[in-house]
Amino acid sequence: MVTEGEAAVKLLAVETATRRQSVAILDGTTVLCQSNEETGLSHAKWLVPTIDRLLQSSSLTLSALDGFAVSIGPGSFTGLRVGLATVMGFRMVTGLPLVTVPTLEAMAWNLRAEDRPLCPVLKARAGEVYWAFYRWKHAAGPTRLTEERVGSLESLARSIQGPTVMLGEGWVIYQDELRRLMGTRSFEVSEAPPDALAASAVSVGLAGLERLARGEIAGRGIAPLYVQRVEAEVKVGLGLKEARMS
Repeated sequence: MVTEGEAAVKLLAVETATRRQSVAILDGTTVLCQSNEETGLSHAKWLVPTIDRLLQSSSLTLSALDGFAVSIGPGSFTGLRVGLATVMGFRMVTGLPLVTVPTLEAMAWNLRAEDRPLCPVLKARAGEVYWAFYRWKHAAGPTRLTEERVGSLESLARSIQGPTVMLGEGWVIYQDELRRLMGTRSFEVSEAPPDALAASAVSVGLAGLERLARGEIAGRGIAPLYVQRVEAEVKVGLGLKEARMS
């Protein structure tokens, strides 16, 4: 795991999976500058100007960086495509390496001192969410305990089987309904601190540093991470479709 001061790798990190646009420039694990703004999915309008502003504020140019890191989803397809297209364009111009980081995994980096399982949750289509479970193993970073999933609030509520720390816009939006669906549990379901709730380019950058150190460089063809619906959700959907047709 990259530690403070270990590597002087300058990395531009971009997170556009949600309505919140997040950009950061890291020098190793030191954050040189960052921007977190609610752009309402207008990333195509604001992303490049934000990057230009941060480069100017840190007295850097693209060619002075050592690489790029970008969140690849799940999340807003439009936002993810804007983020990917932007950093892929930068890679083409500079020839610098690019690493991709799953959005839910990057969110687990928000809580690096947490020993309990983490469940980042992002909003999907109406009434549905993306989620996965992670646990920190501090010598190796966060370990994914489950696959990334997309499904109903009921499915997420059923999947929480022990003490868990929740975070992400999906949790913020649907927490009252999720707590109702979970009912009375014999274990605690907690919310992450306010400064660790949202998807963050800093976390994308920290996870990206690890990937860069391991040589996990993205190839030429990169696509957003599309998460498959869990099998139970597919069966329920098919059943409802058949009922409507009968």
